[in-house]
Amino acid sequence: MEATNRRLIRPSLTELKERIEAKKGLIPPVKTPPPPSQQGPPPKKSAPADQTNAENFYYAKQIANKTPMVVVLKDGEHINGVIEWYDKYALRLTRGDDPGVMVYKQNVKYMYKAE
Repeated sequence: MEATNRRLIRPSLTELKERIEAKKGLIPPVKTPPPPSQQGPPPKKSAPADQTNAENFYYAKQIANKTPMVVVLKDGEHINGVIEWYDKYALRLTRGDDPGVMVYKQNVKYMYKAE
C-alpha cells in the first residue's frame, strides 16, 4: 500500500461539548446551518410596486372635500378650480361659472390647495 497524506478532520472542541451536553439533556441540540457552498443561491428580493396609489388617494380626498386647487402647467399658466374627476391621463376641473377644463397630467408641473 502506498502512503498518502490524509488530513484528519476533527470537530472543534465547542462543537463536541455541545453534542455531549445535548445528549445528556442539559441543553437543546443546536442545528448548525450548512456551509454557504451548500445553501444554494440567496432568495431574490421582490421588485418594488409599480404604483403606490398615493396619487389616487390624494385625488379622491380632494374630490370628496371639494377642495379649491391651483394647477400650474409646464408653460407657467395657473388654473383655479375644483377637481371633478380624474383618470390615468387627465384631470377635469370645475371652475364655478366658467366652463370646466380637462388638463392632461403630462402638462401639469405641480398643484396645490388654493387659500
